[in-house]
Parts: sequence; C-alpha cells; structure tokens
Amino acid sequence: MSLSRTPKAVIFDMDGLLFDTEALYNQALSNAAEQLGHLLTTELMLSMIGLPWAAVETHLRPHFGDSFDVERFLQITQDEFHAREAAELCMKQGVVEILDALDAMGMPRAIATSSARQTVDRHLDQFGLVGRFHTVVASGDYARGKPAPDPYLTAATRLSVDPLDCLALEDSYTGVRAAAAAGMMTIMVPDILGPTDEMRSLCIRIADDLHEVRALLAARPQDPADGSKSLRPIP
Repeated sequence: MSLSRTPKAVIFDMDGLLFDTEALYNQALSNAAEQLGHLLTTELMLSMIGLPWAAVETHLRPHFGDSFDVERFLQITQDEFHAREAAELCMKQGVVEILDALDAMGMPRAIATSSARQTVDRHLDQFGLVGRFHTVVASGDYARGKPAPDPYLTAATRLSVDPLDCLALEDSYTGVRAAAAAGMMTIMVPDILGPTDEMRSLCIRIADDLHEVRALLAARPQDPADGSKSLRPIP
C-alpha cells in the first residue's frame, strides 16, 4: 500500500520517534517525584508524553498541590536523565535507513520537537546524525508548544513547503494532535502510547516502525496531476 498523495517534505518528532528516550524520561520522572516525597502514577506520566516542559506544571500541581516545587522536580528529572542517556539511550529502528531513502529521493526533512535545542544537538551528535536534517525546530523556536500546531508550522515555513504537502511522523497523542492541527499528513509510529480511535481518525496510517514508513515512501504513488512517478527528487 502506498501513500494517497505525495509529500514534499518529512517532519520528524524526536523523543520516542527517532530515539528511545521516553522510557528513560519516565524513569527519571518517577525517581524525581520519589525524591520529593511523591508518587508519580503511570497514568500521570503517560499524560505528559510529548508535552513541552512549560506545560508539565499544569499537569502536576492539581495532583501534588500548589506547594509542589516544580522547578526542583524538573531539575532532578533532567539530572537523572542525563546520568543515563550516554550509556542507555538507543536510536529507534529504521532511522538511518529512512534518512538514506530521503537523501536518495532528494526530499527535505526537519525535526519538530518539544525538547531543547542543546538536547537535540547532543542526541544527533551521539548517533552520528548531525547534518542529516535540513532544519531543527526546538523549544523556544515557536510561541506555543504541542499540541498547538506551531512547531510543525514553523518547520514547514523553514523548509519552504506548504504544511499540506508535509508528512509528519509522531509517536505521542500530543504530537499527532499538533501535526494534524497543522494540516499535515500524519503517521503515528507508536512507542509507549498505543493508537486510539482518536489517533486513527487524525492519522493517515498507524505504522509499526520507520521501516514501514520508508516502504510507504518507496512505493512512489502516482501523482494524479500529471500521472508521473510522484516521489521524484526535489530540485
């Protein structure tokens, strides 16, 4: 099965999509809450996947009270994550292969993430992916974070591609909502969160991994406008 229409650019989420960060973050979040004398439930942890740090406070205070030291919590979480990432962080299956395929197609690509730019740079450098993306849109590059469409719209603007012609790849509910709100074709590649009816309604496909996405791109759907092979290299 091929895509119904041809994307002119691909925009990737990062956490849980390119790198297996979510499990490490969840462990760091749990440890940070425990150090501050709180129990972070699985439900609450899952509700924060894909959110920018600035939105975490609104999720935590109703559970832990107004006196909860959110800044201290986030600092401990970051320290815990950094202590693990060098040895435990893994790249997701199919990342290099899909980037190689996009190179061959001449198709531009970007990262649109809630993470800080220094975090993105660190991960890309760790796995030899520096220079594999035409632009990176990170925290601070947009007015509103996911689930608002701003990160994806900013990425499309930087790539000079209409959002309607972009394919967005996401693993989280928050990210899928953001990409769909931007008007992009969206594929969910589930990580910790499984697909729901809402996600299926917002996505053109639920894919097992990036290998499946690469196969969809390689299927080269016909362009109804001219009948030619539509995934040709972009000048």
